[in-house]
This record gives sequence, C-alpha cells and structure tokens, in this order.
Amino acid sequence: MTDNTDALAAELRELLGDRGVTTELRAREKASLDGAYLSPILMAQLPLGLADLVAFPTSAEQIAAVVGAAVRHHVAITPRGKGTGNYGQGIPMQGGLVLDMSKARGVIEVGDGFITVEAGTPMVMIEQAANAAGQQILMYPSTAQSSIGGFLSGGSGGTGSIKHGSNHTGFVTALDVVHAVPDARLIHVEGEAAEPYVHTYGTLGIIARATLQLEPLQNWRGLYASFDTFDDALSVIREIGDLEPTPRLVSADLPVLANALPDDAAIPKDRASLRAILDETTVEAASALIFGAGGRIEDVREGPQASMKISMLSYNHPIEWLQKSDPGKYFHIEVAGDALVERIDEVHAVYNGGMLHIEAQHGRPIGMLAGIYESPEQVYAGFAALDALGVGSHNPHHWEVDHEVERTRRLAVHTDPDGLLNPGKLPAEGQVAVAGAGKVT
Repeated sequence: MTDNTDALAAELRELLGDRGVTTELRAREKASLDGAYLSPILMAQLPLGLADLVAFPTSAEQIAAVVGAAVRHHVAITPRGKGTGNYGQGIPMQGGLVLDMSKARGVIEVGDGFITVEAGTPMVMIEQAANAAGQQILMYPSTAQSSIGGFLSGGSGGTGSIKHGSNHTGFVTALDVVHAVPDARLIHVEGEAAEPYVHTYGTLGIIARATLQLEPLQNWRGLYASFDTFDDALSVIREIGDLEPTPRLVSADLPVLANALPDDAAIPKDRASLRAILDETTVEAASALIFGAGGRIEDVREGPQASMKISMLSYNHPIEWLQKSDPGKYFHIEVAGDALVERIDEVHAVYNGGMLHIEAQHGRPIGMLAGIYESPEQVYAGFAALDALGVGSHNPHHWEVDHEVERTRRLAVHTDPDGLLNPGKLPAEGQVAVAGAGKVT
C-alpha cells in the first residue's frame, strides 16, 4: 500500500467502522476478480489487478462519502456489485480502492409504475418487492442475484428484453450518482440525463441509487419443449417470440446443452431444448406452434421460481454449463440476425464445434455462438465470416467501454477530472480498444 491508500484506509475506518473496510489479502483478492473466467482469452491474462483496500458502504450516502475520501487521497476507485460481470469490468486494473456496494441494499419505495432501490439490491429482491405490489420490473439479467448497480453499469438486457430492449432504453427513470470530486455528493438525474451512466462501467460516475420503471404484474408460465433437431426448434422461435402478450423469454439450444445440464425431466437428454416464459394466455398458441413443428411439450410450470430457473438458462449461462462439462474447451461471442435461423449450418461452420444458443427478440433473433477454443486469432478471424453471412457480432473478450464511448469521454472530463473512476476501462481520446489485449492502440 502507498501512503495515500494507507491514509485512505484510516479515514474510511473512521467513516465506516473497522468492519466496513479491509486490507486483508484474501478479501482483496476476492474483490479483484469477476466472471472473466468465462472468456478463455481473458482467463489467460488473469490476474489483471489487485485492490489495495476494499470498502463496504451500506447506503447511498456512505457511497458518496467514500468516493469523496478516495478522490481527496487520489486513489483509484473500482465499483463492484456482486461481481457477476463476465468481462473484467470490475477488476481494479490499477489497484487502489474496490468500492463493494453489495451491502448498500434495500427497497426505498414502491409506487405506481416505479420502484426506488439502493445500488446493491439484488435483482430478485427488486422483482419480489414489485410483485408484492402487483407489478413487475421490465427486465432482469440471467444472473438474477446480481445487484441493480452492477446490472445498470455492466449489463445490458435479459428476461423481458423481447418487449423492452436494453437497460439503457427506458428501463431507468432516475438515478442518484456520485462524481469523482473531493466534495462528492449524491446527484439526482432523471430521464435522458440518467442514460449516460448506464452501461459505462462506472467510468462516468458511481450509481448509488436507482428508480426503475414498473408495469402491471402478469401471470407467467414456464414452458419446456423439446425437438428431434435444433432446426425444428429454430423453425418456431421467432413465431413464439412474436406472440401477444409478448413472452418474457424464449431460448433454444442444441442437444449438447441438455446433455451438459443437471438432470431435469423437462430437458430430456439428446434432444434440442426450447424454454419460454409465457403469459398464461399464450401457452395454448405456443403449444400449437411447437406441435406443428414436430416438437413436444415436456412441462408447463407455475410460479416465480419456475420463471427464474428458465432465466438462469438464458444468455451467457448455457456457455457456463458447457464450460463446466468440459473445462477449457469452449469460447463464445454474441451474435444477432435472421441468418441465425435461415443459415444456421453456415453459422455453425464458422468455428470448429460451433453451436448456437438462441434468444427470440423482436426484429431479429440474438444469441451466443460457442466454439472450440484454439487461440485469440481464431476467435477474431470468425467475425468477418459472420459478417459475410449477415450475422452481427459483438466481441465480449475485452474490458473496455464500447457503448457511447465518445459521449462518455466528453462528460467524464467534468465528472471524473482526475481519471480515478475504474481506470483502464475507458479508452483515451483517439484510441480504439483492442479486444482482450489489455492495451489500446
């Protein structure tokens, strides 16, 4: 530790108490890792940084006080929720302070069409509070135990995105944020003024409290179906996704995933699997589509736990199960486009062992394309081939901000004048992020 971090630790103990800050090595190591192991490209580069100290504020006001103290001591600040991010966004590249906000949790208010919560509140707790008031949140990530601050800062979508898109498109109505200035305080921003703080990894300001839009609660059903082939499942996924009321989630996978998952009678081995969270009024129509494509209904389950289980098999989670079943074998990239359905054999052929996890989405399907990992060059070489097939792709094997980068840089001049917020994550002016390389060129 430097003199600066030593002095900061002493000040934070006065502010938070002895249990509110730690310099113990094991705690610092734990706070310096996230889910980057999901990427073999990033995994090969770990560890990428080690915190000098970790603080555990318990309220939005304490978050502001901790940030102000860190700025006065000129110590880098890396925000952290539950640490479930997959791409190194929460790793303290330059050491300094990890601001662990998982203890700053609680539902402040539930009103007609909105809920206000502390940044460390788990998404599942927010959904439960909304449900108790006859409402539901617009979306939640596949890792439902993640915190709202982490989801807003590093996530993008999930269960509910078929209807509502990403978390930076109307999901948030207001935020209380903290800028990296010596007299840091809570700054309230609403509507469009809140949007720049979403999906920018805390490089513009720390999200300390959030107000989210709610909608009337629906009676959801978890539907499980299976097919002889993945092509049969693909033939209906867009139609099921277009049902009204809009499904909350529709996912499908090759038999490889069913064989990797723990035993569940609703996901039979050696068969392509389709799971959906449907409004109860559309179960019959979805079933007819499935039967028409030669599929069969394995189960229809009720209750929030049923929906949550299906959510945990969406987006990145199938890749995690594949990696658990065969460690070190698979990588993935994010993909989108109708070619995922119409040219699936060509899409699979881009990578050795290629297999698609697909999600229904209004406009065009999206998904995660897995392949057998060989090298970073092999992964990157596939992007051009996918583009030629009409498949949009996004490289998840890097930690730099890649959403509204120019806007973030422009605003950060005022909100983080000393560059202390999550350093290493926002490419400098005129530089382009090099995916997974740990540098910019």
